[in-house]
Amino acid sequence: MSQTLSEKQFYAGLQHLPKPRYPFPDFIHPDFQQQRQEYYDWIDREYTFHSEAARKKHKQHNLVDIAARGCPFLNTLAELRPLANYTANGAMMDDYFDRCSHHEMQMVTNRIKNILSGEDISEPADMGIFHQFWVLRQDAIKCVPDRHYRKYISAIHNVFVGYTEERTYYRTNTTPPLPVYLVIRLHTSGGLPYCKYVAMQKNYRELPDDVLEHPHILRLHDLCSWMIGMHNDFISLPKELHREGDTMNLVKVIQHEHNIPLHEAYMEALKIHDSYLDEFRLLHQHLPSFGELQGTVHDYVQDLGIMVAGVYAWHVNDVSRYVNGGYVEGEYASKKS
Repeated sequence: MSQTLSEKQFYAGLQHLPKPRYPFPDFIHPDFQQQRQEYYDWIDREYTFHSEAARKKHKQHNLVDIAARGCPFLNTLAELRPLANYTANGAMMDDYFDRCSHHEMQMVTNRIKNILSGEDISEPADMGIFHQFWVLRQDAIKCVPDRHYRKYISAIHNVFVGYTEERTYYRTNTTPPLPVYLVIRLHTSGGLPYCKYVAMQKNYRELPDDVLEHPHILRLHDLCSWMIGMHNDFISLPKELHREGDTMNLVKVIQHEHNIPLHEAYMEALKIHDSYLDEFRLLHQHLPSFGELQGTVHDYVQDLGIMVAGVYAWHVNDVSRYVNGGYVEGEYASKKS
């Protein structure tokens, strides 16, 4: 992306369009500053394969704040770490491998799966992305019950499967059809691991799988993940308009499918987002009967909404990642395949 764009050229009038609005309160974990410091430390320690400029930008992004805002009711910093690690390391990994091939991303995905599942128990000798996922597992198995951990890493795996499938469109600079976009973005938004991790808060970890895996609850998870992906698309759209290959964006998908002006496509995309928010609220109001757990489930769904609003609050408060010249360009030297 050009670093010489004027602010007017960069934003293309998009900053004046309506933004998503969520009817949920905003919180942040009390240990967010300490988590930030740990984040700065492991960027310096683990990410030495990145350029100094990339490391500096990543520190400014404060990616761990997404976790602190998304799950603000976790009891301890120890419980926050596995979510903060996935969030920041996953985002920086996605940046680093920005233009790798489908096959290369598949290899990365498989290695991460083996590390998180414990199939590969050896500590990676190379510092960085894979070592951090090994650290994530070590931290998580100390405080996350096994059934919740398995749901969490399964959702993380699907995020990376989504990253892999994105590469097909990135490498050819093509937009996917809307149904394909929705399948991929459901996972690449990164929201589903958050939905699983919300159960670590308060007394929700005691909810049985009959509740957490109920089709009604799983639909709410999907809606959360799509809303996160879409509001990220709105925030990142100015940046993605000026980078070849950034085609996995709802606005760009709609603009291409309907051959309509950018601002009109944006408003159509916002309608889709808002329809998902309306559905979320309706499903929250009409939960199935969960007996004596009804109140707990109602509160759990409320905290899913707070999670979505918290992730969006990071986007709104961020003044470093999606601004003109703020993005970290991929530094991985991909093979042409």
